[in-house]
Amino acid sequence: MNNSFPWKGPCGALFLASCLFTTAFGASPVGDVVGKVVAGYQGWFYCGGDGGPHGADAVWMHWSSPDRSIPPSLTNSQGIHSWPDVREYLTTYATNYPNLGNGTQARLFSSNNQQTVDTQCRWMQENGITTVALGRFNPNADGGPNASLALLQPSAEKYGRKFYVAYDLSGWTNMQTEIKADWTNRIAAIAASSPAYAKQNGKPVIQMWGLGMNDSDRPWSPTVCLDVINWFKSQGCYVIGGVTRDWRTKDPNYLPVYNAMNMIEPWMIGVIGNDADSDAFYTSTNVPDQAYCNSHGIDYQPCILTGDLQAGQRHHGDFMWHQFYNMVRLGAQSIFLSMFDEYNEGNQIAKTAESSAWVPAGSGIKGLDEDGTACSSDYYLRLTNDGGKMLAGQIALTATRPTPPMGAAKKLVPGTTVSLLSYANNQYVCADNAGASALIANRATAGAWERYLVVDAGGGRIALRATANNQYVCADNTGASPLIANRTTYGFWETFTETDAGNGRSALRALVNDRYVCADNGGTSPLIANRVTFGAWESFTAAP
Repeated sequence: MNNSFPWKGPCGALFLASCLFTTAFGASPVGDVVGKVVAGYQGWFYCGGDGGPHGADAVWMHWSSPDRSIPPSLTNSQGIHSWPDVREYLTTYATNYPNLGNGTQARLFSSNNQQTVDTQCRWMQENGITTVALGRFNPNADGGPNASLALLQPSAEKYGRKFYVAYDLSGWTNMQTEIKADWTNRIAAIAASSPAYAKQNGKPVIQMWGLGMNDSDRPWSPTVCLDVINWFKSQGCYVIGGVTRDWRTKDPNYLPVYNAMNMIEPWMIGVIGNDADSDAFYTSTNVPDQAYCNSHGIDYQPCILTGDLQAGQRHHGDFMWHQFYNMVRLGAQSIFLSMFDEYNEGNQIAKTAESSAWVPAGSGIKGLDEDGTACSSDYYLRLTNDGGKMLAGQIALTATRPTPPMGAAKKLVPGTTVSLLSYANNQYVCADNAGASALIANRATAGAWERYLVVDAGGGRIALRATANNQYVCADNTGASPLIANRTTYGFWETFTETDAGNGRSALRALVNDRYVCADNGGTSPLIANRVTFGAWESFTAAP
């Protein structure tokens, strides 16, 4: 078993790829889990100086190995299987690796940082990932559980995401009593009070991985397993069981355990590595699994894999998409995606180094272009978005991946001068009064006051210099005041990132507060960076 979090409707007819369809859901209606792609979330990466919940011997937990007390390096790198794209994190930490291939310093993020978790939840929001399962380990063991629960809750609330606690029971000697105490004393209040805590059938969701395993690391009898499941159900919970892939046939004494679960999620890491494996497992296991769950009123949540990037399994997304296709045509109630941020095993969907230019020189770590196909760092987030749409019946069932590896081209290209046409009112953004007044979308045509030089601010960020007065646009007062072009140089308050808003439009996100720029009040009020998501008022067309 890998050391990472190891959890990893009725059988549907094939649908014509040219037709939209309605996915059939079985035992439960659509909720925060049923009808959704749920991504596993680790939140367990720590760095020296981040104030994380670790001792002196684990300062660089999950980044460094074998010696977690010092920064990772070419000789202390067993913890890193893929390199993250860290350009959107405000706080990163220097490693002992050589510089990246492009010459910049090799730095890593810490999960013990609110902006880190905010950024990751924003990625979820931008890519339609509604729900994540937060891994939680024995809270009484050395090091305790991840600190990220306290950070994930406010971030999920801010960005409208859902999460639930997914206990990994491995090695938890006193699990039967201690898991009940942990829920009662720590989690139940969050589940009851936070709008971000996932509900299914109106009940808070809890997942436990390892019930019914009956091995040396999880040696619990059917009686113990049923006691824990029924206790959580008595607390009003919807219980997901993370189980071994051969759960139906492994030991008939445990069938009552599985039958007591509301949802079953078999773990798949190490089981498949190519499309042929996926098809064989679909026929031999997924189809009878789904039939069993249907006949027993259990929701089925098969696990799909992005593929081990370093082992060359991904094939620029085709491997992952083929599994989406199989599980949607199966009629699965939900899909569990492994994983959101698992850089230790190389199966993460979170933003990842695109090429050798973005990984430490000489490390041998592969970028997303490992098979010769260039992929944007957010490619697997976008692919997950489309997989979720197919599960929900919002796009047609198709065996052909619809997601382009490189996505939409940036419209705000450094070195170019552009005007910004607001989608809110079809007016151009003006640095009014020769730049002395706040930016406002109130001009029918673009002249000198409505043009901006796009400046490369580093790390994929941009600054905008108004031609009206040759000053940089600032999200003043930490973003609380309207945008105004009144700075002679750019810094934190004058830096933005561009997001594809669809249909050739862009959204601008201010780095100072992680909010999108809005042409407020339908464009009649000045521009201000105060929206956590983008829509018509936050969308602009860049014109030459």
